[in-house]
Amino acid sequence: MIDPDGFRPNVGIILSNRKGQLLWARRVGQDAWQFPQGGMRSDETPAEAMYRELTEEVGLRPEQVEVIGSTRGWLRYRLPRQYIRHGTTPLCIGQKQVWFLLRMLCPDRNVCLSKSERPEFDRWCWVDYWYPLRNVVSFKRKVYRQALNELAPLLFPDGTPDARR
Repeated sequence: MIDPDGFRPNVGIILSNRKGQLLWARRVGQDAWQFPQGGMRSDETPAEAMYRELTEEVGLRPEQVEVIGSTRGWLRYRLPRQYIRHGTTPLCIGQKQVWFLLRMLCPDRNVCLSKSERPEFDRWCWVDYWYPLRNVVSFKRKVYRQALNELAPLLFPDGTPDARR
């Protein structure tokens, strides 16, 4: 499902623990770390897609998390030229995402990266809130900054642990 502008609808998941740290996951077989995310199906709302992706990629069920909030609208990023699959119709030039901020309510041992047939991630860890901005692949950095800045006040109502990045 690609919109008329060439963007694939997608959801991003920023999963926090009680200390305000975020789940940071490594893509299988790569030295590429990111937040869980995934495409929406044509019959799904963003919230439905988020819960499906949460189960598929992190192994958590809806009752094991609390939704703290989401971005007000779509955040977009363009794919670098080498990642665009030319010759496909419709042509996907990037992703448009609704980002969800969740708090994990269960023990860390409940995170399971191998729930799906083809796992997305092979490792995960907790990181400080702004760590992803320095460590995500460059073409996603602007969207991560937008999502983290918009959602930070929901997780840290008294102010974020560091100045905005």
